[in-house]
Amino acid sequence: MKKTAVIGAGMAGITAARTLVQAGHRVTVFEKSHGAGGRMSTRETAYGSFDHGTQYFTVRDPRFLKALTEVPGTQAICRAWSANAVRVLDPLGRVIEAALPLREPHFVASPGMNALVRHWAKPLADLGQLQVKAQVQFVRRSAKSAKHWEVVCADGSKHTGFDAVVMAIPHVQADFLLRQSGGEAAQFDGLPAMAKVEVDPCWTLMLAYPLANQPGLPHLGPQWNAARSVHHRVAWISRESSKPGRAPLERWTVQASAEWSQEHVDDDAERVQAKLMKAFAELTGIRAEPGFAQVHLWRYAKTRQALGQSHLWDSRANLGVCGDWLLGHRVEDAFVSGLSLALAMADKRA
Repeated sequence: MKKTAVIGAGMAGITAARTLVQAGHRVTVFEKSHGAGGRMSTRETAYGSFDHGTQYFTVRDPRFLKALTEVPGTQAICRAWSANAVRVLDPLGRVIEAALPLREPHFVASPGMNALVRHWAKPLADLGQLQVKAQVQFVRRSAKSAKHWEVVCADGSKHTGFDAVVMAIPHVQADFLLRQSGGEAAQFDGLPAMAKVEVDPCWTLMLAYPLANQPGLPHLGPQWNAARSVHHRVAWISRESSKPGRAPLERWTVQASAEWSQEHVDDDAERVQAKLMKAFAELTGIRAEPGFAQVHLWRYAKTRQALGQSHLWDSRANLGVCGDWLLGHRVEDAFVSGLSLALAMADKRA
């Protein structure tokens, strides 16, 4: 049985891990945060949850559809979201286009976007094969066996005996990890190709209005539930409570444009929050003071220039890289990338 380390528990990493397990590999997944999900993330607060990363997903690839319909329990998690038809707003908040009907179905996971990846990761977690809060610092050849890889985490723990290592993380982080590790890892033959990839950051604002749900109070804000925007600060707005399986308390997620996020990537959170709240008020007409407001920066949010191939695999070193950024920026791209790498590894008996 081959032993494989997978770094990153987002859609690409969990898909690769599950596929490798089905191919007979023994897999350990290392995730730096407290749970699986990656950018399919959900922020839990006292005012309800926020999908502050990926807002929805679409389905075009038959392999992704097969997984969504055939993996036990998945159909109960994935729900269609009409979004009341996504609007397009001008800088003053006026609707300049009503996308009716939606070009393709929009889906969300319930009760939060992270539910899908966590459901697929549960068999790994139940077997102790998902290590959370485990930030990998180095991958290097084992001192005991030159054929095996060793994974070293930030807490000093060492995990040895891996025949192969898969990095399912943003390209900048994969590049840094490989170069920092030195030795054979720094000779990974996919490094020159990765340098061509460009991924934009995204500031995300989360707002909650607990008083808006009180009896007798008028409806808060616009009638639509989701909108794209040509405002220079804001690219996307959605009413969280409109998504299937969510609590009814009035909550909004605002995602800044790529250009504005890049321009303000090093700003402090308080300044970013104030600017995005002002833009939100201009676009929605909601000028009430929220009961909760918080921002989050995704440094590697949306691929601007993809690599153009599904995965990178160095058969000489038994090192692989996968992620949505190889193909695009959609959830399905991450799935296809993780699946393709795992199938290539299984076919080559890595």
